[in-house]
Amino acid sequence: MPPIRRILVAVKELHAKSHPAALKAAQLARACGAELHLFHILASPVYADFYALGDQSPEGRERDMRQQALHRLEAIADQFRQHSIKVTVAAEWDYPVYEAIIRTAVAVKADLIVASRHAGRHTAPWLLRLTDWELVRQSPIPVLLVKNAHAYRHPAVLAAVDPTHAFAKPLQLDKEILRMARVVSEGLRGTLHAVHAYARMPIGSVPAEAATAGVMTPRLFEELERKALRLATASLSRELRATRIASARRYLIPNDPVAAIVEAARRSRCAIVVMGAVSRSGLTRLLIGNTAERILDELSCDILVVKPPKFRSRLLGAARGARVVTSPPLSTLGYY
Repeated sequence: MPPIRRILVAVKELHAKSHPAALKAAQLARACGAELHLFHILASPVYADFYALGDQSPEGRERDMRQQALHRLEAIADQFRQHSIKVTVAAEWDYPVYEAIIRTAVAVKADLIVASRHAGRHTAPWLLRLTDWELVRQSPIPVLLVKNAHAYRHPAVLAAVDPTHAFAKPLQLDKEILRMARVVSEGLRGTLHAVHAYARMPIGSVPAEAATAGVMTPRLFEELERKALRLATASLSRELRATRIASARRYLIPNDPVAAIVEAARRSRCAIVVMGAVSRSGLTRLLIGNTAERILDELSCDILVVKPPKFRSRLLGAARGARVVTSPPLSTLGYY
């Protein structure tokens, strides 16, 4: 089972009183013997007008701001180094933030990205380009989105699998979900759980004569329900054959994936849900969405999203550097 060797943490607010994402990443790093890479993206525009800079050049301003960020990152890193965790820091000018995170994670060969979840609801995320939503959609590296500040203490880890491979999901995706869930649960000395959402009445399960006659008796309905449950149980058993997950920690829920995962998370009291995401493009993605994207607002626990093994990101170009903006003189805007 490939271990987690390097974890990249996207540090959003340098001067925050606490850094839950970094703290949880440090827990994972210590548990897995991994290296921690604290990374801050300097994405704000640099205004190159005479009044704001005085005698300092835009390049000098960029350099000073980067040094300040590195100094703060070192202060955060020192807290973790006291616990024998190897920590490196970096701060770079780049934009947008999600692209910078993915580029850096690929460059440092990270096995996991840890980032804070967007604070508000994900309303029209494809228009706002919210960082966590874009990481879920575009990162080829697993992404752990931290949603609360509670430290991990022998956490329950819930793997959301789909043995029937609905919606054309790649066959290897469930294996990646279970692999990562097992690595995390074993590293943190937690328990591993699994959930499978299945259709109570699968398409095509109704006999042709009943469909033609338009008649569905209670007896036939119950028989079809039992058959769907048997098939789902068999599929999940095959999927989990090598995991040794006890039957009490397996959840078969006849509902849509989002509702089923939320229910299983409540029943298992899990600290982390591990699930897969298949990036879609165009109108299909906007209308149907993606379970991992839709569920960002529904769960109160942390969410770890993995991609199929052959997923490739298109965001591997060079960093863009700082955005230098020349602001117009105030007099031209009607101010005195």
